[in-house]
Amino acid sequence: AYNFITSSPKKLPQYEGLAEKLGYNKEDKLLIIHADDLGLSPAVNEASFDANNKGFITSASVMMPTPYAKEVAEYFKNNPNMDLGLHLTFTSEWKSYKWSGVSISDSIPSLINSNGNFYQNKKTFIKKANPKDVRKELQAQIDRAIALGIKPTHLDSHEGALFFSTELFKIYLELGRKNKLPVFVPRVLSAHFDKNFPKPKNLVIVDKMHMAEKGLKFDDWEKYYTSVINKLKPGLNELIVHLSYDNEEMQFITSGRKNYGSKWRSLDYLILSSPKFKNALIKNNVKLVKWKQIKDIMYP
Repeated sequence: AYNFITSSPKKLPQYEGLAEKLGYNKEDKLLIIHADDLGLSPAVNEASFDANNKGFITSASVMMPTPYAKEVAEYFKNNPNMDLGLHLTFTSEWKSYKWSGVSISDSIPSLINSNGNFYQNKKTFIKKANPKDVRKELQAQIDRAIALGIKPTHLDSHEGALFFSTELFKIYLELGRKNKLPVFVPRVLSAHFDKNFPKPKNLVIVDKMHMAEKGLKFDDWEKYYTSVINKLKPGLNELIVHLSYDNEEMQFITSGRKNYGSKWRSLDYLILSSPKFKNALIKNNVKLVKWKQIKDIMYP
């Protein structure tokens, strides 16, 4: 989840003239439907691939340190038009299912715990992370994706871990610029920018980010998502979902956790695939867009 700690956001515009450059009016409701966490497991990959094949999502991002990132790269080779970004990962949050970095662990010591894995939560990561190690691992994740044949459309941050420290946030933006990739930035983070921290050209501020939050009751899933679409405002919006099938594999990985667990993710898939959700998009005249379209504008 993205629970940001910042001051009130400023009236900072998103990438100037984005709607018009995409061929829409500034009053149009633009929406990226984005699937997070590809590479986490076969169940996550299969559900996300199916959602992409059927047009339920317009974008996705892959966690390169996870065990099944290569499976995503293989899918991308056969589906090169997929809008696939990089979900830059610095935490390993599941109790019994772990990973470390793409870099050799000895080369990023501040990011690795005594068991040889990434830290379980972002608070520990932020407290212990050496910016040099973060920069090294961040670039390694980008390089690994490209080496496997992925052509990333954008960067975003797993659990928002790069968004809570100004120094780490600057590295995130810097690596996006260096690699000619748009970077996902929720509007709430616009508080970072001032005369001492100018807005970079590859920055894309999402006017409103929507995501099922902790505490949402399973019975309220359809109501929540329908409400999001019915209340969508003009500008660039992003709906972040976490897709999977509810099977033994995912139940083991997410055991003991309701939030972003196996059933949670299967409900996300069921909602996106439902006629009611599709009808809500049509009824509200929502314009579905991709990060790839934004990248093509920024870096033609």
